[in-house]
Amino acid sequence: MSVNTINQNKLRQSFNDFDEIWVFGYGSLIYKVDFPFIEKAPASIKGWQRRFWQGSHDHRGTPKQPGRVVTLIHSALDECSGMAYKVTQDVFEHLDYREKNGYLRYEIDIYFKGLKHDNIKNADYKKGLVYIAHEDNAAFLGYAPEHEIAQQIHCSSGPSGQNRDYVFQLAEALRALGDNDEHVVCIDRILKQLNQSV
Repeated sequence: MSVNTINQNKLRQSFNDFDEIWVFGYGSLIYKVDFPFIEKAPASIKGWQRRFWQGSHDHRGTPKQPGRVVTLIHSALDECSGMAYKVTQDVFEHLDYREKNGYLRYEIDIYFKGLKHDNIKNADYKKGLVYIAHEDNAAFLGYAPEHEIAQQIHCSSGPSGQNRDYVFQLAEALRALGDNDEHVVCIDRILKQLNQSV
């Protein structure tokens, strides 16, 4: 079931509280950057892990056959890597629409490990924003064995294309960042095997 969070997100944060606005991408925001940004940098967030537990009824699937895309799940000992973008407030008009199917904006500390970059003043971390689809949203699909997740993704497509292409592009983007996310790597591998068997 799809759910529209655009209006909820408009009310969630006051951008006046931010000296500068950073948004953290851990899924398609890493490789599909269809919004303007001032600068970007590899980064991570602590206490979260990436999982293909969110349904996609509007991008990588349909209401009748939803695909699966990543969201974040609390995991105290984990760290999730991705890409951080410094943006202006008006970018959220687009991002709120893009992430409307169950994702809400949350404030989070974004860590720039080992980054020596004058524009972010060599900060270890910055307060920023991230989109998370929690388990109480109507589009949440939740846990399934990775083989079942891959099977569902293999059969799904939507207005933004084949669901499996989302996985392939994300896996490639994470490899480029030097991240070996076991969950993504496993599903990527199963999908490639499924493609070969067709």
